[in-house]
Amino acid sequence: MVKTKELVELEIKMKAIEKGNLACPGCQLNLAFKHSLTALGNNAIVVIPACCTSVIQGAGQGYGMHVPIMNVAFASAPPVASAIARKMKIDGKDTSVVVWAGDGGTSDIAFAALSGAAERDEDILYIMYNNAGYQNTGNQKSGVSPRGAKTSTTKTGKTSRPKNVARMMLAQDVKYVATANTAYPQDLFDKITRAANEFKGHFRYIEIFSPCPPGWVVDTRDTVQVAKLATETGIWPLWEAVDSKITLSRIGRRFANPEKRKPVEEYFGLQGRYRGVDQNLLELAKGDIDFEWAWVNKFID
Repeated sequence: MVKTKELVELEIKMKAIEKGNLACPGCQLNLAFKHSLTALGNNAIVVIPACCTSVIQGAGQGYGMHVPIMNVAFASAPPVASAIARKMKIDGKDTSVVVWAGDGGTSDIAFAALSGAAERDEDILYIMYNNAGYQNTGNQKSGVSPRGAKTSTTKTGKTSRPKNVARMMLAQDVKYVATANTAYPQDLFDKITRAANEFKGHFRYIEIFSPCPPGWVVDTRDTVQVAKLATETGIWPLWEAVDSKITLSRIGRRFANPEKRKPVEEYFGLQGRYRGVDQNLLELAKGDIDFEWAWVNKFID
């Protein structure tokens, strides 16, 4: 695993994202994007559909990224990236082609295109940052919004279990699939690096847990703590899979045992989106943790 000092030095040297961009204070996807771009290096092209990142990168007042970026419509990101990757191959260029997209634009709007790219085994790395809603347009519910969470379209808390896109990608026999968390940048960096280099030539998928301060009603100083608690309570297991065989990350192994997890109430308590939600609904949300781990344990290599 990359050392903290080494990661900081790399990020200072590369300067992938300029300071003073348009991210909200405490925005975790901004950190995730910086860590990911640092791992990818300068030899990358990033395709970004409509999402928070397409605003953060610069909205008419300059450009804050240091890699080529193509902005596209929601559902077109996978096929556009596929076309770029094929052109790079024709030209003999070893360039990483990456899709960087939110959960709404991935799990809902572009899922058919995502599934098609996975089926064709296109040479692209698809990274979905999961901030659990359409945050760029006002915190509407997305397919991956968790049970119990209040959004602008689920005023009393979402009642259904969320989609799990990483599991869907495993079902399509994607070569490399992984989950990551902004609270653990070294683990994130290593997974991006591995996906970009070791498994280049295949379709790869990484999903990053990324708290949203305004959407989740979290104090900006608590966003990293919320991200940590997601893994420490068992809500967000950290794993990677090669050829559908799951290996828990070093950090993820700590919380495979339910007795070592923190109470999920600590996680709920830091977020306004769970306040006032019916207790029975929150109990169902807790049950989703056991459901997720039961699935993970079936496929551990």
